[in-house]
Amino acid sequence: MKKEEKSCGVVPYIIKDNEPYFLLIKQNNGVVGFPKGHVEQGESEEETALRELFEETRAEVNLISGYRKEIRYFMQEYDCYKTVVYFLGKLKNIDFIKQDEEIKELYLKNYQDSLNLINYDDIRGVLIDARKCIK
Repeated sequence: MKKEEKSCGVVPYIIKDNEPYFLLIKQNNGVVGFPKGHVEQGESEEETALRELFEETRAEVNLISGYRKEIRYFMQEYDCYKTVVYFLGKLKNIDFIKQDEEIKELYLKNYQDSLNLINYDDIRGVLIDARKCIK
């Protein structure tokens, strides 16, 4: 039986010039996606997502009711399966501060630029679903 891991994150966005802009992170390992992290004991999925967003970016959001997207993949280097649950959140602020230990860069990009920056198809799929929910 392979090991299992679970993380939760947020697809943070803001409407600017009648268009959604998304807050993306570039991790120190070069992966571009959305803020996420491991669930701590006693936390709900939403609590984990909000905590990780704040720790990694200092951003805060209002979660959009009804949006929950789950992806699952195998991490060969750790010989385990990982499930990541994403929520959609409208940003309350745009004064971001990156967590230097894990985050190389922060981006606030429109939909097309976000699609181009994201490294993995499953994370692109999360962005595509999130945009549909926003419109």
